[in-house]
Amino acid sequence: MKKIKSIFLIALSLISFRSFSQEAPTDTSKTWTIKGENTFLINQSSFSNWAAGGVNSFSGNLTLNYDFNYKKDKWSWDNKVLAAYGLTFQKESDWRKNDDRLVLNSLLGHKASEYWLYTFFLNFNTQFADGFDYTKTPKERISRFLAPAYLSFGPGFAYKKSDNLRFNLSPAAIRFVFVNDTLLSTRYGLDPGKKVRTEFGASFDAYYKVNLMENVSFENILKLYSNYLDKPQNVDIDYTANLFMKVNKFITVNAGVQMIYDDNTAIPVIKEGKEIGKRNSALQIRQIVGAGVTYKF
Repeated sequence: MKKIKSIFLIALSLISFRSFSQEAPTDTSKTWTIKGENTFLINQSSFSNWAAGGVNSFSGNLTLNYDFNYKKDKWSWDNKVLAAYGLTFQKESDWRKNDDRLVLNSLLGHKASEYWLYTFFLNFNTQFADGFDYTKTPKERISRFLAPAYLSFGPGFAYKKSDNLRFNLSPAAIRFVFVNDTLLSTRYGLDPGKKVRTEFGASFDAYYKVNLMENVSFENILKLYSNYLDKPQNVDIDYTANLFMKVNKFITVNAGVQMIYDDNTAIPVIKEGKEIGKRNSALQIRQIVGAGVTYKF
């Protein structure tokens, strides 16, 4: 975390804050609004005769982020599709993935008052490619497409002050955990040989985005889930923080951190590069920092 904070401060000091484009005015006569953002980030470091030492590395990350939103009279239907994949290369370890996400969010709402809505939400997320535990020889597969995958849905109510400030609470949400490879069932909290676990509980989703200064914005995404049927006090937490710094119309510097706590997921305990056991109460952390090209429409 200290490393990430240092990078944030350095990046902020180097970026020009002049805006090169203006947003087009919203056409309120449209029932459908479609917008998207495609980002390709690059991070590279190399060393030659460097006394302090270092490892040559390169990483590339592609993120596709699309919104399909409908609004007419008191009805609204907000849909988001997020697909992200990234690879990193180091001379000693060859190519490995550092990001892999497929997320679908949908929220159907009926206006109850100025900022409140009756809602029905649906959320699905998984990954595209196989993931491996490289501490073992040979490497061991620990994830793949639809292993795991999470599908949640249910009725609720939402507060929406704007597109940058909103939350949704569903006190009666169903969640399915899919593990399409039975060899991985126990790793994600399922009984041996099972492919599906059904949960019933409460779901909370919140989103907040703020402009810290011109061309610099900070985004917060929080998801909570409590399973009434099994240890409801052990709330699953998924929090993502993203910092977006715009250099010009196409060039951006992005930094992000995602933290997940899910006591149904078995996390390997690593000592001296080897797995010595597993535990279910570890905080999962993913960090990405890079500069690249962003195209919006």
